[in-house]
Amino acid sequence: MNKKRNFIFRSAGLLALPFISNLAGCTSANVVSKPTLKKNLGSVVIIGGGFGGSTAAKYLHEWGNGSIKITLIEKNNHFYSCPMSNMVLGGSRDISFITHSYDGLKKRGINVVRDEVMSVDPVSLTVSTKTGLEFSSDKLIVSPGISFDYDSIVGFSLKARKRVLHGWKAGPQTLALKSQIRSISDGGVLIISIPKSPYRCPPGPYERACQIANFFKNYKPKSKVIILDANSEVQSKKSFFISAWDELYKNQIEYVPNMEISELDLKSRMLITHFGDRISGEVLNLIPPNTAGKIAHTAGLITTNNRWCDVDWLTLESKKFKNIHILGDATLSTENMPKSAHIANQHGKVVAAAIVEYFSGGTPMPSRMINTCYSFIDKFSAIHVARVYDYDKKLKTMVPNIKAGGLSSEPSKVEGKHAVSWAENIWSDSLI
Repeated sequence: MNKKRNFIFRSAGLLALPFISNLAGCTSANVVSKPTLKKNLGSVVIIGGGFGGSTAAKYLHEWGNGSIKITLIEKNNHFYSCPMSNMVLGGSRDISFITHSYDGLKKRGINVVRDEVMSVDPVSLTVSTKTGLEFSSDKLIVSPGISFDYDSIVGFSLKARKRVLHGWKAGPQTLALKSQIRSISDGGVLIISIPKSPYRCPPGPYERACQIANFFKNYKPKSKVIILDANSEVQSKKSFFISAWDELYKNQIEYVPNMEISELDLKSRMLITHFGDRISGEVLNLIPPNTAGKIAHTAGLITTNNRWCDVDWLTLESKKFKNIHILGDATLSTENMPKSAHIANQHGKVVAAAIVEYFSGGTPMPSRMINTCYSFIDKFSAIHVARVYDYDKKLKTMVPNIKAGGLSSEPSKVEGKHAVSWAENIWSDSLI
């Protein structure tokens, strides 16, 4: 392995695993050297400034020694973190805690454009924006996050979407849903509807239920959270959440599996399941089935179930188009790999390393990815799961490493502090 390739591999956090033993620190291994690269290696346009796109931009600049022209196009003025957003709903954190700027990337010399990509030419790698701008590049990275299949639920009209919120994209909807939670009557029912897996952040809805229930327990003790889960069981950290509901929120949370929603009656504030069950609530937090972000559909990048984008796991290049790399929640998940912020962050590093290798005449190398996920069960105590994935050359995909990773023994305030450190570290790693 030459010096340049060794740098890229080690810096991507693909060899060393320092945060498996210390979960509060989470992202990059120590850098020992930098490659010597020629000026003006090439150009990259990145669609989407979430965890995947922002991380890719940062590390393309870092590992390319500033020799790659990078344009990041993001429609939002701020970076809103989905991790920790449930804490905002529960009232233990303010929206400012999860709101960040793109100034760190701008200071690196990355061209951050606030605009929305409306179309993509997958052959010429030209993108067109809502304001009429056009950008071309040698490599295109698409990190669109998720969209929602509203059409799968009868009655989920544009009017309904303004009142029945998903809150599954942090930002304005987080504040709007928080307001609905605060305005519920003491004795009112809030329903959280969870779509069938796969969806963004498997433990997220269950953590949300805990945070809302904790608020109800302290301020509206007669109120209740009903979880209608389209899945047959809790999708992540099952034993911990069930214990929390039994021990902490026995009077605040009711969990009902196999309750897939087929219809919304806005007037009656009622959800109707595939089995014909009719459940009404004062506040409806309906999370529709997830799919790859809208631009992935518009650009023709969807390959599977009309929902997800299949990729080459060595480089995260689209299986449909050359020179287009797809990151984060939009990808067709490999075995047991969740759609999560940490995975998107890892995707960003893998694709950055692959593109630097491509521009410098090298060969992309097999990667290792790590996912760490924390969930709060009350205001201070958290639990975690960590898992490692290795590239299997024979199967040409990422597979879980059964010898690495870990799970909490019990919820604790110490883990709650680690969770905050983890969030702050990954925000920094993606944006600064």
